[in-house]
Amino acid sequence: MSSGEQTGLLLPEGMEIKGAIKPGYERVLSKDALEFLAGIARRFEKTRLELLATRETRQRKWDAGALPDFLPETKDIRTGDWRVADIPGDLQKRWVELTGPSERKMVINALNSGADVFMTDFEDALSPVWANIVEGQIALQDYWRGELTFTDPKSGKYYEVGPQPALLLVRPRGWHLPENHIFLDGKPVAGAFVDFGLYFFHNVKAILAKGTGPYFYLPKLESHLEARLWNDVFIHAQEMLAIPAGTIKVTVLLETLPAAFEMDEILYELRDHITGLNLGRWDYIFSFIKVLRNKPEYTLPDRQQVVMGKAFLGAYARLLVRTCHRRGAFAMGGMAAQIPNRREPEINEQAMAAVKKDKEREVREGCDGSWVAHPDLVPVAREVFERLMNGDNQLSMMPSGDPVTRDDLLETHRGSRTEEGLRTNIRVGVQYIEAWLRGIGAVPLYNLMEDVATAEISRTQIWQWRKHGAALEDGREVTSKLVDELLEDEMTRLREALGPELYDSGRFPEAIGIFTSLTESDELAPFLTLPAYALL
Repeated sequence: MSSGEQTGLLLPEGMEIKGAIKPGYERVLSKDALEFLAGIARRFEKTRLELLATRETRQRKWDAGALPDFLPETKDIRTGDWRVADIPGDLQKRWVELTGPSERKMVINALNSGADVFMTDFEDALSPVWANIVEGQIALQDYWRGELTFTDPKSGKYYEVGPQPALLLVRPRGWHLPENHIFLDGKPVAGAFVDFGLYFFHNVKAILAKGTGPYFYLPKLESHLEARLWNDVFIHAQEMLAIPAGTIKVTVLLETLPAAFEMDEILYELRDHITGLNLGRWDYIFSFIKVLRNKPEYTLPDRQQVVMGKAFLGAYARLLVRTCHRRGAFAMGGMAAQIPNRREPEINEQAMAAVKKDKEREVREGCDGSWVAHPDLVPVAREVFERLMNGDNQLSMMPSGDPVTRDDLLETHRGSRTEEGLRTNIRVGVQYIEAWLRGIGAVPLYNLMEDVATAEISRTQIWQWRKHGAALEDGREVTSKLVDELLEDEMTRLREALGPELYDSGRFPEAIGIFTSLTESDELAPFLTLPAYALL
């Protein structure tokens, strides 16, 4: 469908809706909301595209031999004496944050989980099929209206939000992703504009009436200039709806290697709107591989050996806590991706122990809170914070030790590369992409909750090993031939495990095609979601 007449909607001049319009979608896609969205897109799209082009320019320099480093032109910001704006009271205690897709039933369960914060996701944990995007917005509208309920069509079970829900934060898509179902002036609108604009327009007044604020998580920023663009969008949006400046509050996911060298600058650009930075460890590993892809000396070991507290991940965490606390901002810990396994008590016990250890490390390092991927992990993480924290947060805690240098942020983890590590990357990568193509963005695999970030690690690590002819611990070189052999074997095993009927009814041929093209291409694709999006 491509016009207002065909969709039954009243559309702004120059806008086309290319997705099916189901009953209720008009609530999200109202004329006023789409006018607001069009205003944002027309004003800021040129800058967004320029910033994406800047990413490519910087990458070419790194590919040619340069290394990421702290910016000399912003030294005054790093050495200056300034702090971010005051943080609202309901954001002062963020010990346990649960994340998950913006799907109606999951939103209700997450709000009722006992977490301090629920970050509902339009990005890595949500496959951006049209229905997921629009119905996610409807669910959030219903929540702020006090009307969010769900009746399971299979079981008949009724779900509603309890009396003490978690504080709601929303993650829009990153700057790179389009929304191919909304076109403006002949081009798709950025997913980031869609997710932020529709949520803010429809809900900000109801949110403020309930005594809280429009709070967001911002993903995949690569520079302070990208943070500046978000800040400009916030200023514009607040002005358009007559909302006081600084009402919007955000936490930035520090999940790219280039951004690690611009932590102060990102906080500074967003200083009227920001509350902290988050250790987005999985995307950060992906970014480390992507940025340093042409340099064989930065080839990583098995993903399971690239752990927090060591090498570049340890340095990144120390710098983030130190930088945030110096500026009066929160340092939020990373994701515990383990999920319960009730059928295997021993494995479940190991998973819970790993979560506990991870959160204890984060508290010791100075983090003010942390993430978990499953509601059953909320009490495990909360026990750690209750036992080790001396208040709502640790803003006064400054890590000791020497300053974090460029070399610290580039120190490669040591370890081995194994056939099992290669097989794990194949299994996780293909199965995740297959689920994503079916509209599922948060996928439980092998006792971990996987999202786009971990699939990105899987495919970029194989690409890196193959490109540089990395050797496995048994001496074999990682080649396209070896990867293809293991891929065929893993898919044969998977078909047997799932059963031919289930496997053959899925989208495995397409997922295998995408995965193979990404791992065997001469150039490393920046995001797997861009070629995969064309197949949704």
